[in-house]
Amino acid sequence: MARAKGGDSVTRKKGGAKGRNFRARQVYIFTEGEVTEPEYIDLILKEGTPAKPDQRVERHFQNANAASKYRKPLAMVQEAVRVLHKVEREAKDAGLKERDWNWPQVWVLFDRDDHQGISDAFRLAKEGVKIAYSHPCFELWRLLHYQNYTSTFGGVCGDANSRLRQQQGFAQTYGANVRAVSEQQAKHIKPGQLLRTDDRNRYAEARKHAEKINARHSPNTDRNNWDPYTDVHEFIESGLLLSGY
Repeated sequence: MARAKGGDSVTRKKGGAKGRNFRARQVYIFTEGEVTEPEYIDLILKEGTPAKPDQRVERHFQNANAASKYRKPLAMVQEAVRVLHKVEREAKDAGLKERDWNWPQVWVLFDRDDHQGISDAFRLAKEGVKIAYSHPCFELWRLLHYQNYTSTFGGVCGDANSRLRQQQGFAQTYGANVRAVSEQQAKHIKPGQLLRTDDRNRYAEARKHAEKINARHSPNTDRNNWDPYTDVHEFIESGLLLSGY
């Protein structure tokens, strides 16, 4: 099972190539949200299924205490590039190779919302930083665990949040007798919103829905207009090495 961990750096250990294979992949993560995305990541790391049982992941939230003004897409990617150069140097010192499965990765999760600098953030990320992008916001990915949704939100995240809160059974994940939750309450992730049950694989459904809506957007068009869009599943599988949850 993948492991959630703090800010350890990669250090040299004995054991050569064989020793390298037993190292966990270090994943360094910047999130726009202060609550929802970190809670989501920790839940799926705890409950998710590794694609390969012997390939572990340790996560490091890099901007857990950052002020809101530093949680904008371009600002996060700028800092992520600096972190990437640092952790790649450390990985090389530890004997890791770029082709190794556990070569460190740096990810930035951000939304379209009404942010400026989206295109600049993607251009800068080409230095090696990986991005998980949602339009209009992360709540779309959560909504897709309940239903397919292909209509535009007009870039308004509040609409996605409202639709999420209206889903059957959503409010009850906060308590059996709860009938409605506020937008603020809904920022907190609950297991029943995501995890597989005997008769439903919410992750597989969300992934299928996301791939369907994403296919409508050409990679050569402006990402500012990809409404709706989310590729959080790529972060889950390529970054955290999970096959589902």
